[in-house]
Amino acid sequence: MRKPDYILLSVVGILILLGIMTLTSISAVLSQEKFGSSTFFLSHHLLFGLLPGFALGFLAFRLSLAFFKKWAPVLVLANLFLMVLVFVPKIGMSFGGASRWINLGIISFQPSEFLKLSFILYLAAWLDTLKIKTKNLSNTLIAFLIILGVISLLLILQPDISTLAIIVISGVFMYFSAGTLFRHTFLIGAAAIAGLLLLVKISSYRLDRFLVFLKPELDPMGISYQIKQALIAVGSGGIWGRGLGTSALRFIFLPQPMADSIFAIFSEEIGFIGSVILILLFLIFAWQGFKIAKKSRNGFYKFSAVGISSWITLQALINIGAMVGVLPLTGIPLPFISYGGSAMIAELIGVGILLNISKHT
Repeated sequence: MRKPDYILLSVVGILILLGIMTLTSISAVLSQEKFGSSTFFLSHHLLFGLLPGFALGFLAFRLSLAFFKKWAPVLVLANLFLMVLVFVPKIGMSFGGASRWINLGIISFQPSEFLKLSFILYLAAWLDTLKIKTKNLSNTLIAFLIILGVISLLLILQPDISTLAIIVISGVFMYFSAGTLFRHTFLIGAAAIAGLLLLVKISSYRLDRFLVFLKPELDPMGISYQIKQALIAVGSGGIWGRGLGTSALRFIFLPQPMADSIFAIFSEEIGFIGSVILILLFLIFAWQGFKIAKKSRNGFYKFSAVGISSWITLQALINIGAMVGVLPLTGIPLPFISYGGSAMIAELIGVGILLNISKHT
């Protein structure tokens, strides 16, 4: 075995430090107002996000990769069971009209964040088991769509369409990397677009987000409010930024400053140069991740690396794209940067597995 990919590890470490720095700037006043302590949100993020994330990520790095392949079906079934529990009264927890959390009293968590990883591991094990060598892949395509269908149903009911999009796109990348026919990938993509258009049509808030994307000037004090404020924050940073802790929009004007909108605050305080560096870090992460996949001789390793790299990179680019107006607004966090324990833990476990794979390339 080789040593792990230290470039990938360094990139993740820098991203986490940037996240801590940004959260420290944003959360101090909000923590003081809500809990009487300026460090509440930051402490919660460290204790219930980073600390267990580092521990489980290190465990994933040390465990045999055969363990993940063997237990992948059990992990995804357990995750789907948790996805059902979010709808059970007194166990599931709703916020903002969405039922996405499980409340255990002391802690609460979001099962859909872990579903991204468990689905990737399951799909990687499944694709490796198939040993695809023929051009007659109709049965493979049908089975793949059935798996996605079950997951899609649960995520639509929550609803959590942003997570569904990440899972579908990552799954398509993995499916294509398995040597399947291009026309099958095209059919999956066409079905995903048709499904998205249908979901937009039947939901007023999704239609509003789509209309805002097409016409940002529409209703600036209503449905366009968040994107308008995000663009003001990004533009206000200029080349070098206002300075750490000096954002003018973090407290009142910009919704979800510690979660979905954190990139806008980061850009306001750190500026264009800092934003470019952040994007480059995610692109380096993608480059290293796909390089690990390319050098992997084992099918399960290869597909897992493709899935994990796609998931984290796509999520970052979609979040950033939404904040600068080149993509519709979504509700997904910025990996390693946004506040949130479930997302951070899942991402660090994924990184641990990716580093584990890099030892075997």
